[in-house]
Amino acid sequence: MQCAPFREAASARLDGEPLGMPAADLDRHLAVCPDCAGWARAAGQVTRRARLAPAPAVPDLTAAVLGALPRSLPGAAAAARTRLVHSALRLALLAAGVAQAGLAWPALAGGSAAMSAPVHMAHEAGAWNLAVAAAFVAVAALPRLAAGALPFLATFTVLLAVTTVRDLQAGHVHADRAATHLLLLAGVVLIAAVAWRQRPRRRPAGVLGRERVPA
Repeated sequence: MQCAPFREAASARLDGEPLGMPAADLDRHLAVCPDCAGWARAAGQVTRRARLAPAPAVPDLTAAVLGALPRSLPGAAAAARTRLVHSALRLALLAAGVAQAGLAWPALAGGSAAMSAPVHMAHEAGAWNLAVAAAFVAVAALPRLAAGALPFLATFTVLLAVTTVRDLQAGHVHADRAATHLLLLAGVVLIAAVAWRQRPRRRPAGVLGRERVPA
């Protein structure tokens, strides 16, 4: 009878591995083969001594490891600055929206901001200003809306700026009235800044080319 398969099975039993044969066959062989039974007992003693042997002393490297760590994670300062700038832009845009709504209210309430314009034109101007204020506040609350609001607001602001400059030159509008449009310009600039920061970042082609594609 070949003993090697049974000794391999006995070793696998000590290690908690599959025996490769029925356990009953291994037990019957150990019962009738003194050599394999002795080998199994000796292997069990060696395994037990190895498992119960004291672990060697290991120096405590906790202080050294913690001391080698950087005081702040790489990029933490840049991320904090990014969050600060983003929050400042949103707060400034919210303030611009509230101020724009304040300009719209007198015209909507009684047409007092329209000077010599008809009442309906005053109400219309007030509605426009209030709509712009709502757009400012909406982008401040949800910055992802900036890119969608920018085309309309930028077009409106550019056209208004051109006509205001011409009206100032022709004497059709007072300087204090024209100065109120600077608030609109400031709000649109803030929205443009938010939209720029919300744009998707493109990864460099070289970095993408070095990545491995899983099969």
